[in-house]
Amino acid sequence: MPTRTRKVRRMRGSRTHGYGQVGQHRHSGKQGGHGQAGLHKHKWSWTVKFEPDHFGRDPFRPPRRTRPSRWINVGDLEALASGMAGKTGELDLAAMGVKKLLGSGDAGGPYRVRVGSFTKRAQAKIEAAGGKIL
Repeated sequence: MPTRTRKVRRMRGSRTHGYGQVGQHRHSGKQGGHGQAGLHKHKWSWTVKFEPDHFGRDPFRPPRRTRPSRWINVGDLEALASGMAGKTGELDLAAMGVKKLLGSGDAGGPYRVRVGSFTKRAQAKIEAAGGKIL
């Protein structure tokens, strides 16, 4: 670019070069937008290098996945039954807020368990110990 056609040659002596009185043109060349602006455009190489998973979704967490909020294992039933006052052998997990019975551990005795949902493994262990899921 020829030197004599640049704006700075015309503005010599004007102090602010047409950008106002109190620093309106300061720091205007370094940012490239505010926030996440330009990640699909002029900041794309930065996105690829430093944050490659920024766009898109996580395929391992489907949007309508339902997961029980509270669950308990078969191995924990014995401690739960020993803490209860009534020694009838019937455990009402649904009233305690437990949504699902899982099959980890061993059933300590023939318990009658009332729960909303359970796994096949949990059912097999309870029935093998002489109990029943209601």
